[in-house]
Parts: sequence; C-alpha cells; structure tokens
Amino acid sequence: MNGRPPLAVLSVLTSAPRAGDAAQRHLAHTVTGWLARRLRLLATATADGDRVREPEERRSGPWVQRALHTARIGAWEWDLRGATLTCDDQAQTLLGFEPGSFDGQVNTWLSAIHPEDMPWVQAVSNAEALRGRDEYSVEYRVRQPDGTYRWVQARGTVAARTDGVPAQVVGTLWDITETRRSRDAFSRALRYMGDGFLVVDEGGRIMFGNVEAERFLGASGELRGQVLWELPRARAIGVEPRFRRAAEARAPIDFHARWPRSNRWYHIRLVPVPDGMTVHITDVTDRRALDAERSAAAHAATERATRIAELTSAFAEALTTQDVVKAVADRVLPPFGATGLICQLIEDKRLRVVGSTGYSDAFVSFLDNVPLPPEAPLHTPVVQILGSRTPLFISSPEDYAKRFPEVVGYLPLSEKKAWAFLPLVASDHRAGYCVVSFDRPRHFSDEERTLLTAISGLVAQALERARLYDAEHTRAQELQRGLLPRTLPALPAVTAAARYLPAGEGMEVGGDWYDLIPLSGERVALVIGDVMGHGLSEAATMGRLRTAVHTLADLELPPDELLTHLNDLVGALGDDFYATCLYAIYDPTTSVCAFACAGHPPPAIIHPDGTVHSPGFSPDPPLGAATPPFETIEVQLPEDSILVLCTDGLIESATRDIDHGMAYLSRILADALARTPDLLPRPSATGDGGSAVDDGDGRVLGQLDRLCDTLVATLLPEQSRTQDDAALLVARTHSMTADSIASWRLPDAPIAAGEARHHVRDQLGAWQLDELAMTTELLVSELVGNVVRHAKGPIRLRLLRSRSLICEVSDGSPTTPRIRRASDTDEGGRGLQLVSALSHRWGTRFTPTGKCIWAEQPLPAS
Repeated sequence: MNGRPPLAVLSVLTSAPRAGDAAQRHLAHTVTGWLARRLRLLATATADGDRVREPEERRSGPWVQRALHTARIGAWEWDLRGATLTCDDQAQTLLGFEPGSFDGQVNTWLSAIHPEDMPWVQAVSNAEALRGRDEYSVEYRVRQPDGTYRWVQARGTVAARTDGVPAQVVGTLWDITETRRSRDAFSRALRYMGDGFLVVDEGGRIMFGNVEAERFLGASGELRGQVLWELPRARAIGVEPRFRRAAEARAPIDFHARWPRSNRWYHIRLVPVPDGMTVHITDVTDRRALDAERSAAAHAATERATRIAELTSAFAEALTTQDVVKAVADRVLPPFGATGLICQLIEDKRLRVVGSTGYSDAFVSFLDNVPLPPEAPLHTPVVQILGSRTPLFISSPEDYAKRFPEVVGYLPLSEKKAWAFLPLVASDHRAGYCVVSFDRPRHFSDEERTLLTAISGLVAQALERARLYDAEHTRAQELQRGLLPRTLPALPAVTAAARYLPAGEGMEVGGDWYDLIPLSGERVALVIGDVMGHGLSEAATMGRLRTAVHTLADLELPPDELLTHLNDLVGALGDDFYATCLYAIYDPTTSVCAFACAGHPPPAIIHPDGTVHSPGFSPDPPLGAATPPFETIEVQLPEDSILVLCTDGLIESATRDIDHGMAYLSRILADALARTPDLLPRPSATGDGGSAVDDGDGRVLGQLDRLCDTLVATLLPEQSRTQDDAALLVARTHSMTADSIASWRLPDAPIAAGEARHHVRDQLGAWQLDELAMTTELLVSELVGNVVRHAKGPIRLRLLRSRSLICEVSDGSPTTPRIRRASDTDEGGRGLQLVSALSHRWGTRFTPTGKCIWAEQPLPAS
C-alpha cells in the first residue's frame, strides 16, 4: 500500500454471489489498511531486533507475587504488537472472569467494561494516546459474574521501542469500589451544585463535569473523555493558554468571560491539583453590579467549595484521630477565618479532648475528662447540642452571656468572641462535639451555617473510623511491646543495645524479634529472628518462637541443635509459616562466638582496631523449609569486639539485595567509627590486654545506643521503602581475665575429691573468698564423688570468679544426673539435693566430650 511492497493478502469469502457494493468495498479497504499497518509494525520490530525495555514489574520475584495476592492486587501485561492481554489469577478475578478462563483477547477484556466507561477507556488506551507517555492510568467499571459492576483502577508502565512506538504496557489492577463510592457520594453533591465544576487531567481531557458545566459548554452528550479546549465554547473564551499557564505556575488563574448569545458573564477559575486541574464556572452576571465586598464573598465561596473537596480527600487519607483533627484545622478554619478548634469525644461517659488548636493548654486541660450530661451540673452549650443533636451558633460574647449566664465566667479563659458548636453524630450515635471559634464577633450566614453543619457530619464519620483504627493499632502495638523484651539484661560477658523499627505507615505488627539470654558459665546467647509476613498471626508466631528459644536455651543446647528443634516447631505450624533466625553463643572464657543461621543475614563484626567484616558462609534455608543439620560457625573475638545483628528489613530493599545490603551496612559502620572514634575502646593504660573501657557499663551502653541511632538514621529511609519492620541488636563483648579462671585435671579415682577440696581452698584463699571455702568444698566433693561413682573420666574442675563464684566439674560421660526425692531407707540420692540447697542455682550442659555439672554461689557483699 502507498507504493510499498505488499505484506499479505486478505481474502473474503461469502456463502453466495454478491454484486459489488460500494459500502462493503469501503469496509474491506479500511480493514485491509488497518491490518497492513499492524503487520508492518510487527515486521519492523522483528526485523530491527528491537527490544522492549523490560519494566521493573517483570523483574519481580515470587515474594512480590505473594504480596500482590495478599493485598488483592492483580498484575497484567498488554502486548500492543500482538494485541494480547496477559493477566494473573487475581487480575482475572477483579475483571469478573474465573481464573484461567480469560482468553487473552483485548476484545474479551473490553466486553467486560461498563458501556458508559468504554469511550474513556478506548480514548486513553490506543497507541497514539500512549505515544510519548511513561505511565498508563485509567479507572473503569467491570461486570462481575452476578451481574453487578465494581470499579477497578489499572496503572502501568509504558515500554516503547527505540523508535518511540509504544509496544508494551505492564502494570497492576486494584479494586477501588469503596474508594469510588466515597468519591461518587461527593461527586453527586458536585453534580447538581449551582456552579459549573470540571475535573480535567494534565492533557486537558475531562474526567468529571456537573450539570451546570454541561449547560455552560453546550454539550449535547457525555463530557467525560473529551478535550476541554476542543469544545467550541471553551475554545472561544481562550481556555487552553490559561490552562497551560496555571499548570506551569502551579497556581490558580481567574478570568471573566461573556457569552455573546445570552449576554451573560461567567467567572472561571482554574485551580491546579495533583494530576490535573479543576475548573469552577460561576454565573456572575447579577453580581457584577454589586460592590467589591460582594465579589470578595463570591470568591470566598468558591474557595470554600475547593476546601470542601480538599477536606473530603484529606479525610479519606486520615488514619488516626490526630490526622482527622489536623485535616479540620488545615482545611476548615482558614476558609471561614476561624482561629480555634476543639474536638471532644465521648469515652466511658466522659468527654475527652482528642485535638485542639488556638487554645491555651490550661483551657484545654480544664475541658478534658469532664462528665457527660446529666451529671454535668451547669447548663452549657455542650449540654444543649449533645441533648438536641443540633448545631449552635453564638455570634458574640454578649450573645453567649444572654443564653448561658451560668457559665459566662468561662469566657475570659477561652479568649474567643464567636463560636460554632457542632455535634458529632455518626450512624445515629453521639460521638462527641467540636467547636469552631473566632477571635472577633461574627454573624453566621445561612450558607455558612449549612456548610458547617455538613462539615460536622463528615468530621463525625471520619473520627468514628479513626477511633476504630486507633483502638486496633493500640492493641497491636501493646501486643508487639509485650512480645519483645522490655529491657536487655546486664551481663558481664556482653553489653548490648537494641532497636525495633516498625513497618511503614498503614502496616500492622510484624514478626521481627531479638533477645539476650544468660547461660551457665557466664556464657550468653544472642538471638535475632524474623517471622515472614505482617499481622497479628505473625506476631503471635514470633512470641511462640521466642518462648521456645528461651526454653531450648535453658537446656544448654548448641546452636545447630537448637535451630533443629526450632525448625520442627515452625514446620508443625503449617506450610504457610516460615521464619529466619540467627542463634549465637558467646563464651567469655575462650572469647569464641559460635552461631548457626537459618536463612538470616550474617552478623557484622567490628574489631577493636576499627576493621569491619562479616563471616563468609552460605546460610541454611529458613526455618520451616530447612533440612537439618545446620552448620555451626565459630569466630574468635578479641576483647571489646562489637557484634551487629539485624533483620533483612533494615538492610534489604526493592533496589538492594541481601549481599549488597551487608556491604552497605559494613560501609555505614566504618563511616560511623571514623566520625565517632569514641565508639571504639581506648587502649588500656596498663597494657595487660584487659578491657579497654573502664568507665562502667553506662559509658559502653551509651556508645552502643549512639551506634544504634546512627544505623537507624542512615538505614531508615531504605526501610520505609521496603514496608517491612526491622530489628537491630548491637553487643560489645568482654572476655574474662586469666586471673579469674582456675582449672585442674583430677585423677579418675576416689582421691579426686580430696584433691578437688585442696585446689578449692588454695584458689579461694588467693581470691580472698575464704568464707566460701567450706560451702564450695562440700559442693565439689559431691560433684566429683558423683563422677567417680557414676560416670567416667577424664575429670576436670574449673572455678570462675565473676558476678558469682561458679564451680564446674566436667567428665566424659553423656549421662545427665537428675535430682530425686530419696526415701528414709535409701543410702544415696541426696547428693544433688545437697548441691541444690548449698548453691544459688545449678545445672548440667553437654560438651563435645561429655557433660559439665555446674553450681553458682553469690559472692560476699563486700
């Protein structure tokens, strides 16, 4: 066609001979031309080897698909070259199709769209409309299997070939029925308002127009979808250049236009809003004869209408009661020239102030937590409006004193001169009241009274929703705080600080947790984990896992065995539960940290010389998906090393994977140490290699708190984009000095008990703990005697001097001694009862060569 070589041949076969029909030939010619253009476009893309830019959505992983399914968001891909539409199951359901039944044809998709929305959808969805655009967005109604219609919003990214021709659109599909209902309720009010009102997108296409706007523009059909300045009347008054100036300056533009046929004047106001412009059209023929004051009043009325639209939008986005109060203060007070606002809600038969502005703290405190009528002793405006559920407008202090002489003494406290008392009634339920006040006396016109009354209804509904959200959010936060450690224990082996970072706005509680658990022999367990997902169920699962870790830690299990038991617990919860966990045990006597990891980021280690590194290893799969055994990693930590443990929500985002996140964390730690040198320990003055920090645990804890704050402040922007909660645990390690550890090898013979007592007397004398010698000798005799009688060698005795005196007896037998109640005729069985009575606490732990029985005694008060 047009001098180009033919691409294909289109043959039309009929069931009977037909004479040449000009209309039929014209139709065949049109169809042939359209097919030729489509085939040539496809052939050009294939021959040139063009590659469509792959949108970000195509690179999403399975976890994104699960998140989209949970949020009821569908995904779709539209191939403009082949005119095919690919939808996932969620998108098919939103479009009204059974999953798997959609054939991928664009016409099938169009058949489900409401006929009234079809022109708009087709206008923004053709290739010419998409040329030069990066984004695609449209809202329309789709038919459901039961015959009803629901609103959906399609948003996507347009990918073009190298020659700029749109070739593909990839995006998401949302159910916005509830949002549209809220908007449609307001749109119906705008539809029949006396002034003309239009909502226009950035390209000038009309998205909404009320009845008065249709009359002004002389529209014979639906305005929606038409370009504003292509309408004759709009073109005649020069709307387009003013529209572009307002859009460029992001400021409103006002002008007057006279329509020659009717000889009437109209005031037209263009107000830029996000993604477009609002057009207000007011007939001002009669007003032009009025003075400037009436003109200013008309302008103020238009401003108030805009404020109402903004207020409705702000209420739709408000979550908490404070958000609602702020929206009222920002959107309602300025148009009326008001200077004060108080909102009080009914709670437990009392009125509680939930928000205020323009009043002193003393006056607000005076009003807060007052009883409801009829318990209130005085006749006040609040009593009247709550009883009658009708607004009350007081224009001056004199009017107030005349109506309520009993409480006229409160006027100087408020410092206001006029008031609008508005009852808040939601679903026929008294929620409370709000007061809009003024610094000067004011006469309320009928229009203002009507508008304030309507606003009070919107405020009541918004506050009722916000109260439900506040209650649910408070319960969720209380649950989260109850499941996490309130404080970390103060231990000799480590000094630790932690942070929990909740997810982004609108998210529920999460499953991240951390813990610090003291073990025997002054060892300490450091735990951090993350239950995948958000919500009360995940938080409850986190609480179960944290309790299980405490129980298993009390059994003195090594890290790999503990994770094995924890993996069984998570697996028993079901196929939908997964969790990551890192469990580490630090031994201050050897300065060795042994840890096992199930799908969790490895720890970052800061050495005393300022170097930062992360142990390189391949982590096992998450709990619930792993197959034991787990790998145990041992790291030798110099005195005053710092361990940094965190969950993936702190370092991982949509633009950074876990490996890059760990590298980024190491860089941040190195920069923090360079900027704040006192985070590292000072060299010991004696040079004996002991702890370099001698200012007490308070100074060390302060250093770790500052390090936590630095990490949070730096990584929090990335965390807010990931919409995931995060946990952070930072711990500085302290080794036990050599003079606090004493160890001896004992013979595997009855004389072992005597030698043990001798070693104890000598060592406690050297430690100046002679008053513990007798008790310790009894403990050692019983423990060593049990080994000689019931176990096997080699036997080793070790004493540790720390917060308490720890006595440990090790042997080569894995048999665990158990305390029992001995009868009167039993010759044995009372040894462990004696150990229990003489020691503060005692227990048994397994070692690589057998077991260790230990007992602790408190040190003397001196």
